[in-house]
Amino acid sequence: MTTGRRLGVDVGSVRVGVAVSDPAGILASPLLTLARDIRSGRDLARLGELVLEYDVVEVIVGLPQHLSGQLGASARDARDYAERLGARIEPVPVRLVDERLSTVSASRSLRARGVRQQDQRQVIDQEAAAYILQGWLDGGARPRD
Repeated sequence: MTTGRRLGVDVGSVRVGVAVSDPAGILASPLLTLARDIRSGRDLARLGELVLEYDVVEVIVGLPQHLSGQLGASARDARDYAERLGARIEPVPVRLVDERLSTVSASRSLRARGVRQQDQRQVIDQEAAAYILQGWLDGGARPRD
C-alpha cells in the first residue's frame, strides 16, 4: 500500500460523512459531515478541496450492501457518487468497499464514549466514514467493482 493520507466517505441521502487517515495510513479519524447537495454538487466540490488540502492518495467510499450481500438503491447511489467524485479528482483513485453495519458500529462506538443517542446525529456519518476507512487501512475491507 502506498503511503499517504486517505479519505473515507460515507454517502447518505442527506449527509456525507468524511474521515481522514494519518500520513502513514495507519489511523482513521472522523473529519467532518457535509450536507448532501445533489443539485449543485457542493459536497463533491468540497471533497475535491479536501483531497488537495490533505494531499490525499486514495479515497475510500462505503458501498452499503444488504446482509445477504445484495446491492440495493443505496448502493447504486453510492456507486454513482463515487463515479462523480472520481471524475472530479482524477487521477486520485476512488475505491468502493463493503460498509455493512458501519453506522451500527459507529453508533456503538459513540455510545461507548458517552455520546447520547440524540447527540449522535451531528457526528454519526463522519464516525461511520472513519469506521469504513479504518477497515480499509487494516486490510479488512476489500474493493468492490
